[in-house]
Amino acid sequence: MADPLTIDPSRTALLSMDCQVGILSIYTRDAKDAFLGRAAKVLSHARAVGMTIIHVQVGFRPGLPEVSARNALFGAVKTSEQHQQLFRAPLGSIPDIIAPRGDEIVITKHRVSAFAGTDLSMILRANDIDTLILYGIATSGVVLSTLVEAADADYRLAIIGDCCADLDLELHNQLLQRFFPTRGLVLLSDSFIDVPLKKNEEG
Repeated sequence: MADPLTIDPSRTALLSMDCQVGILSIYTRDAKDAFLGRAAKVLSHARAVGMTIIHVQVGFRPGLPEVSARNALFGAVKTSEQHQQLFRAPLGSIPDIIAPRGDEIVITKHRVSAFAGTDLSMILRANDIDTLILYGIATSGVVLSTLVEAADADYRLAIIGDCCADLDLELHNQLLQRFFPTRGLVLLSDSFIDVPLKKNEEG
């Protein structure tokens, strides 16, 4: 990540990804409150300094017409009423503590990556965003997929490591320690808040 320790808020978007009630209950379990506290702190800082906030969530129309039976992951959701409940209210909602505020952008996706089949790329271009701050669940799912696609699109990237979670702790740690640093800067939530900000030269 070029110039990794300086962020221009006017050209930076924070993506809070797949942090929905049902998903959180599975992936964070007893640590849910601590996870939400860290994520809320990150969101509060991003809002205070003027970053673009984008909430990414998984959701489907009735009958899941967006899902192919050939898709190993979501095809299993389509055949399971129990799994579908995870993406409907109340389990599919974003907890109040990290929920969208005001006119913050909400993107509903039907695949793993936040880019796949959504208008995320268009929104980022329209807002002249060149830097993405990522966190979410799961580390090996939406975070990994979105990170790889964003890196290939030449975004500057940072990942809030302690605001990511995965059922496979070893894989989670390997991604944060070995793979993610090849694509961006891995930070803790406290470190993110301390990153110096670059003022808009036009301001």
